[in-house]
Amino acid sequence: MEAFTAGLISLDDALNTLLARITPVQQQETLSLADAAGRVTAGDVISPVDVPPFDNSAMDGYALRLADLTSGAPLPVAGKAFAGSPYSGEWPAGTCIRIMTGAPVPAGCEAVVMQEQTEQIGNAIRVTAAVSDGQNIRRVGEDIRQGTRVLSGGIKLGAAELPLLASLGVAQVSVLRKLRVALFSTGDELQPVGQPLAAGQIYDTNRFAVQLMLNKLGCEAIDLGIIRDDPAALRAAFIEADSRADVVISSGGVSVGEADYTRSILEELGEVGFWKLAMKPGKPFAFGRLPHSWFCGLPGNPVSAVVTFYQLVQPLLSKLSGQLAPALPPRQRARCTTALKKSPGRLDFQRGVVQRNAAGELEVSSTGHQGSHIFSSFHQANCFIVLEQDRGNVNAGEWVEIEPFNALLEG
Repeated sequence: MEAFTAGLISLDDALNTLLARITPVQQQETLSLADAAGRVTAGDVISPVDVPPFDNSAMDGYALRLADLTSGAPLPVAGKAFAGSPYSGEWPAGTCIRIMTGAPVPAGCEAVVMQEQTEQIGNAIRVTAAVSDGQNIRRVGEDIRQGTRVLSGGIKLGAAELPLLASLGVAQVSVLRKLRVALFSTGDELQPVGQPLAAGQIYDTNRFAVQLMLNKLGCEAIDLGIIRDDPAALRAAFIEADSRADVVISSGGVSVGEADYTRSILEELGEVGFWKLAMKPGKPFAFGRLPHSWFCGLPGNPVSAVVTFYQLVQPLLSKLSGQLAPALPPRQRARCTTALKKSPGRLDFQRGVVQRNAAGELEVSSTGHQGSHIFSSFHQANCFIVLEQDRGNVNAGEWVEIEPFNALLEG
């Protein structure tokens, strides 16, 4: 095992090395809320208003003054208050105001009693439950105070955040610019999807998959196509990609074959951070620096490419884009219902299906064959089964760690 893993870097060390070197982009732009979905806040967002902006009723019912309840006599209804149409007349003593949810409470109101706790007597009501000071009244600024921070910098804006800003009357927000990511595949055997295959050729699945994932992450993808196994062509692709992008991603060409020129060109144009991981699938992964961009070299096998993108490139892009939240969900423990094959030596990410059993425990089963060319396993799976580097075969019934897929791999 030691000879097999010699020179390989662990996933944790690789991530720590990678993320320690990355600093977020700084350039900002101001966008309308409609255009800001998926973007990352450039700084704190401060509320320009109080929420609620006025004291209002939390119930359909009746606005009261506590002193008017002491006699126990029925309270005539002196008027009505609706959301958007408050009661504005003089409020006579010994009366109540019919009020709807969200309507401003009239001046002097000390409580709102819900209509279910009243008895109708002609044009008057009798309260049938105890009433306390302030009940069913939403106070001004109770949710958000004017001048307070409602969102921090580094928050990805989505369906929870953008309506919040809209509710404050915020029409525009400052966000960090989109990341620009250049991608290309290498290999004479590759053919674009949709073109006929010649003998010995395969479709370029990886570049297609990477572009889909970049789009989901909100990046601007710059597709440079397929680069043939020619040093001059590969060097030209590196130079063009570096001039146009924050991150350059290649697929293939990072193993040890005679036609794999990526490492030598990366060393010529920039520097190699690390090369090859103690991880399965995904051993031939490269990270480095070009003059103007970061470089990630993905393996050529489709499953390996997606797993390394998910585990390494996704956190890199998340930090570079300025996001504060971790890119990957926390791992959990689950009981494995199927036996798993595993050789000690590398951290193993097997595809699995996790669910809760009748007792509420998490149970996970394998999707089957785990070869790095079996891409259908992602369609069947909803999690990774994460098997420790030194672990061997897993028997059915043993506990394992799982990592549920996040939105990048969800349907």
